[in-house]
Amino acid sequence: MKRLVLPALFILAGCGGGPQPADWQLDAAQSMGLFQRYYLSGDARADAEFLAARRALASTGREDLVARAELVRCAVRTASLEFDECPGFLALRPGAAPAEIAYWEYLIGKRERAAPAEPLGRLVAAGVQLRRKTIRPETIAEAVEAASTQGWRRALLAWLGVQEQRAREAGDADAAARIRRRMDLVSG
Repeated sequence: MKRLVLPALFILAGCGGGPQPADWQLDAAQSMGLFQRYYLSGDARADAEFLAARRALASTGREDLVARAELVRCAVRTASLEFDECPGFLALRPGAAPAEIAYWEYLIGKRERAAPAEPLGRLVAAGVQLRRKTIRPETIAEAVEAASTQGWRRALLAWLGVQEQRAREAGDADAAARIRRRMDLVSG
């Protein structure tokens, strides 16, 4: 994810030096950053920020930039355990680069890749593993910790829900109750 998302945002923000970035670049980078933060935290403003970023990118007429934004949205949803086939990206797939198509295949569980070290990338990787049904208990615990450390309420509740379900399936009522109390604290 880091290879696709972070360079895209730096390109959009014009952080590589040189001439002053265009307004659309600044607007798109700011809105995409806010979208990620708001979505992972469960803030209702996330959708409006994504639409603002998409509009800014669409103003260029470049399908590849809009497709990349749709991949970011799909990745953030995957980190929060909200799985779909990334319909926004599918509509733009004909204009996407091979690396973007490969990343989409990864997000929907058809391709593997190494998990990055940064928190969002780790959550995305864990979400893909859960989707593929190859996740291990320690990876679930790491995802909970990553979401907790970042204060990402939506993602944390999703991962705690997985932990609680696993504890119940294992017959560990004490662990399930402890996890439920933590979920209630996060929700409150």
